[in-house]
Amino acid sequence: MPFLTNITPNWLEAQYRRWLEAPDQLDPVWQAFFSGYQLAGESPGQAGPDPSSGRCQDCSAKQAGVAALIRRYRDIGHLLACTDPFSPCPISHPLLELTNFGLDDGDLDTVFILPNFHLQQATLREIIASLRATYCRSIGVEYQHIQEPAERHWLRDRMEPTANRTVLDRAAQTALLRTLSEAALFEAFLHRRFVGQKRFSLEGGEALIPFLEQVVQAAPAAGVQELVLGMPHRGRLNVLATILGKPLATIFAEFADNLELGFVGEGDVKYHKGFDSDRMVADGDRLHLTLAFNPSHLEAVNPVVEGKCRARQDRRGPDGRRQVLPLLIHGDAAFSGQGLVAETLNLSQLEGYGTGGTIHLVLNNQIGFTTLPVDARSTHYATDLAKMLMVPVFHVHGEDPEAVIHLARLALDYRQTFGRDVVVEIICYRRHGHNEGDEPAFTQPLMYEWIRQHPPVHTLYGHKLVTDGLDPAIPAALEQEINDRLRAAYASPAEPVGLGFSSAWHGIQRDYTPITVPTGASQERLMMLAQQLTTLPDGFSPHPKIAAVLNKRLEAVQNGAGIDWGNAETLAYATLLAEGVPVRLSGQDSRRGTFNHRHAVLHDSTTGATHTPLAVLPAATAPFAAYDSLLSEAAVLGFEYGYAVTSPHQLVLWEAQFGDFANGAQVIIDQFIAAGATKWDRSCGLVLLLPHGYEGQGAEHSSARIERYLQLCAEGNLLVANPSTPAQLFHLLRRQVHLPFRKPLVVFTPKSLLRHPRCVSSLDELTNGSFRELLLEASPLQAITTVLVCSGKVYYDLLEERERQQRDDVALIRLEQLYPLREDLLTEAFTRYAGITDWRWVQEEPANMGAWSFVQPQLTRLFARELRYVGRPAAAAPATGSHRQHGAEQAALVAAAFAPPQTVSQPAETR
Repeated sequence: MPFLTNITPNWLEAQYRRWLEAPDQLDPVWQAFFSGYQLAGESPGQAGPDPSSGRCQDCSAKQAGVAALIRRYRDIGHLLACTDPFSPCPISHPLLELTNFGLDDGDLDTVFILPNFHLQQATLREIIASLRATYCRSIGVEYQHIQEPAERHWLRDRMEPTANRTVLDRAAQTALLRTLSEAALFEAFLHRRFVGQKRFSLEGGEALIPFLEQVVQAAPAAGVQELVLGMPHRGRLNVLATILGKPLATIFAEFADNLELGFVGEGDVKYHKGFDSDRMVADGDRLHLTLAFNPSHLEAVNPVVEGKCRARQDRRGPDGRRQVLPLLIHGDAAFSGQGLVAETLNLSQLEGYGTGGTIHLVLNNQIGFTTLPVDARSTHYATDLAKMLMVPVFHVHGEDPEAVIHLARLALDYRQTFGRDVVVEIICYRRHGHNEGDEPAFTQPLMYEWIRQHPPVHTLYGHKLVTDGLDPAIPAALEQEINDRLRAAYASPAEPVGLGFSSAWHGIQRDYTPITVPTGASQERLMMLAQQLTTLPDGFSPHPKIAAVLNKRLEAVQNGAGIDWGNAETLAYATLLAEGVPVRLSGQDSRRGTFNHRHAVLHDSTTGATHTPLAVLPAATAPFAAYDSLLSEAAVLGFEYGYAVTSPHQLVLWEAQFGDFANGAQVIIDQFIAAGATKWDRSCGLVLLLPHGYEGQGAEHSSARIERYLQLCAEGNLLVANPSTPAQLFHLLRRQVHLPFRKPLVVFTPKSLLRHPRCVSSLDELTNGSFRELLLEASPLQAITTVLVCSGKVYYDLLEERERQQRDDVALIRLEQLYPLREDLLTEAFTRYAGITDWRWVQEEPANMGAWSFVQPQLTRLFARELRYVGRPAAAAPATGSHRQHGAEQAALVAAAFAPPQTVSQPAETR
């Protein structure tokens, strides 16, 4: 009874006396409360148990104390739970002493009436025993922080009548013993056969496997058809073998470093790999399982899994949230220490990123590498962060496997019922060091002496079952059977396991090829789409300035000229939607656009109602979605990577608020986007839109760090573009889904060019041709003495300076795709200007940044001559914070681009 919280017995007794004298003076809730006890047999007089029934009479204060005691156990009973293998079980807690509630030992056999408790009436002794059985055994529960009463009551009603336990019959116990034995003996086999090799053993935390197995077995009946898992390296090999069914012979061959397995690219270590499989469960249903690939950055996979699940859910339609289940496995130190955990939790209830709830399993082995919890977190539990979501958190003893599988089913049911996250922490230990070659006794000698002498959980559980009557021969027979199977697999030849480019990726080319694909759209279609995009619902009144923008866009298409950046981008999306290609765009403020250019979602200025023209486009045969993201880069970009890697036939875009803000997601860029294909045979067509350009806005709002992306480029892994016209962007976006392969596309998008009067395109440029990796001018060749090669916004500064100086002897070449460089096109360009000796590279960025360091050796090789550098000198920061200084620097570099050859300085000096 929540309204009984934090009241004193004396106050309650006074309210009761008032109710006896004048009931109407009390709140109706209190009237009903006291009436209930009166009807239950209380009468004025001496407080205490009735001699004949034992029922408490005239003791409303004690009755209230019992209600408060029940509430307290529900709230902090977990502090008395026996969940730590290293520690003795607590037997008391000062906040749960009877004296705190106006009760004492003399009340233990008094019968109390119990509204909102599974026992309608019981002695205080029975009440305490029930509460301790539910909240203070091997499972600790935190759920009173949940603000939604229906969720709290559902959990209460599931836990208290059963004492938070599932009673297993002998067959179920034997099956559980088998699962534990398979997990333990797999690790022991690896330890013997591959001495000293890293495998990041699960030993000490084997209860993870029964938990996952219970989820797998129960999921189809709960409506789940796909289970997507993400986890760090500890225990991954065990999960691959015992849960996903990866062939044991293949795993053993990977330990033997068998190159004949034939992986693609460089491959990755065995404990980073993922896998897909179908499992048939006990009732004949099929469940598809996916374990996502993950690098050593422990929690980086979390948003990736969420994105993969959301993509699959969206494809399935309205029931997709229930049909696809994300399950994330965490370590205790990482869950409390990695900021990406909080960012991913924050995705859970957002429109653009929710996945209908995630099961989080925290495998708490009570140490992070060599760091103890006292040095690793400031919270009591490793899981305290998760309470930000107002979801239940369960703590369970890692050596009580029956309690573990009970929570697996409870967590699954809660998620399916409420569509919210749920957290289960298995408190266990780590038998070896951080890896099998590490000596943990150097830093934790006492802990590891205890572990050395402690039997594994499958042995403990087997002994328990034998003590309870199981045939003693059964555990030994199980071990023999499992070891025989492991030995047979070790002796068997391994077969290559195909990983990527199957299912939705079937038919998509794996490698980059320099190909030009037509991406124009007919004038008729563009006219029709422009009309539909600017037709508003009846009565809808956008802001007057937005209405003017829409009118200007329509007029530009109708006039065939003056199509700006936002217009061309919107038309690119519209044409793809009309071709049946779904489009998903997200990022901070991406609906409007950081620089007020996109306006994908319109707002009624009088009612606040919204209208998304692309989402209701009459010509569209695929969905469009645009989302303003939470203020995170790593979680959102990881999510969109997961979405894109699952959706090769969809255009998925992430936009940074400013280009260099993407450095907050560097792990996702380095480990997944740039290297995922060569490590894991997992490519994607994700588009990164990174605003870039020097306009005097300081170090953080100028550069998208072009140099960092180019440094990541090799083996055709990325597409890196710096388009300089709206038509180029139009073709570039459309090309992304029309290419025969999929590679992540990094686009450096403009800021000032969004409204630059010369940065516009004609309708003909959208209807004809394709994206051009290199833009040349139709200049008279005989007059040219100097060739300026550049990329991006600086082209317009150079163009204006050339016109101002009337320099017809200078040709401008725009490098629109920085990687892969189209060497064939560059060779043609050089042939065109073969007689010219004065070639210069011009950029806005400092010499140690931008594209210079990347293109200089390649252009020198192709042109067989040195290019002179024109740009800012090397600097520690990308740009100055002074607008005046910026103007002076920009004017100087533009002037240097047109200076006589002998006056062009090289970039040795620094700012």
